[in-house]
Amino acid sequence: MSFFQKLKQKITGQGDSVTDKFKDGLSKTRNQFTSKVNDLVARYRKVDEDFFEELEDVLLQADVGFDTVMELMDALRFEVQRKNIKDTAGIQSVISEKLVEIYESGESDSIELNIQESGLTVILLVGVNGVGKTTTIGKLAHKFKSEGKNVLLAAGDTFRAGAIDQLVVWGERVGVEVIRQAEGSDPAAVMYDAIRAAKNRKADILICDTAGRLQNKVNLMKELEKVHRVISREIEGAPHEVLLALDATTGQNALIQAQTFKEATNVTGIVLTKLDGTAKGGIVLAIRSKLKIPVKFVGLGEKMDDLQPFDAEKYVYGLFAEGLEKEAEAEGDKEEDSK
Repeated sequence: MSFFQKLKQKITGQGDSVTDKFKDGLSKTRNQFTSKVNDLVARYRKVDEDFFEELEDVLLQADVGFDTVMELMDALRFEVQRKNIKDTAGIQSVISEKLVEIYESGESDSIELNIQESGLTVILLVGVNGVGKTTTIGKLAHKFKSEGKNVLLAAGDTFRAGAIDQLVVWGERVGVEVIRQAEGSDPAAVMYDAIRAAKNRKADILICDTAGRLQNKVNLMKELEKVHRVISREIEGAPHEVLLALDATTGQNALIQAQTFKEATNVTGIVLTKLDGTAKGGIVLAIRSKLKIPVKFVGLGEKMDDLQPFDAEKYVYGLFAEGLEKEAEAEGDKEEDSK
């Protein structure tokens, strides 16, 4: 049984609609990436060094990242030699298997959110303006509320014009209260008020927005440190999650942003937005390899439930779907013929 057949068997029953979301959400990357891999397989009947060099270029163009590509190529060469693979038939299954292994081998941190069983859970959202941070907060609020949790939002981005109003609109849409002050207020004071309100209302989850200015890294650090300090002083162990929102369509620029925020605060997970809007969805692998921070959520569309917990196997399935399905069909035909 090929890796793809095992993978499909494993994810069947875990929610076909979610699997389809990954498949649909990665269609732009897959159309670019898979078509090039298919072209390679068609042109190179044999797995040789020329094939590997062209495959390397295809992976780099998908923003998989240099380090990850080099690690993958080494793993592929070893596997091809170990299994004595001569032709390119079935190579996509080997590539997909190695990508999952590479991603999960670095998974020292859980992709599960650190939700407190009792008491208040505080989630801090950080990220530059325009990456979909406020939309992510709204979708997270919707997710938690649909799970029966009492959710509050804190409008901590007090500097950007319209940021508070934007969060209030999301709060009304989802049906959760937004704790806010006037534009230009001290974000730490907003957090203090929000925590008091969350305690008084016996909230389960408090999701906090923050300013996303990167013009002055020193000010950003000081601001986030102050917010962090107020939250941790009021609730021991909080914030329980610091999620960094990154726009997948910005590719390698997202890595630069991530490095800056990682230096400014203890980022516990990445929310990769707009993954459905880019042909360079390999950035997921580059982020994990470069930053050693787990991708906890990915944005696969504009609907409320299109913000999905990241799953490396569903991601790889979405990346290779058509090619892997053809491989599985071919393997199934061979098995039938041999009976």
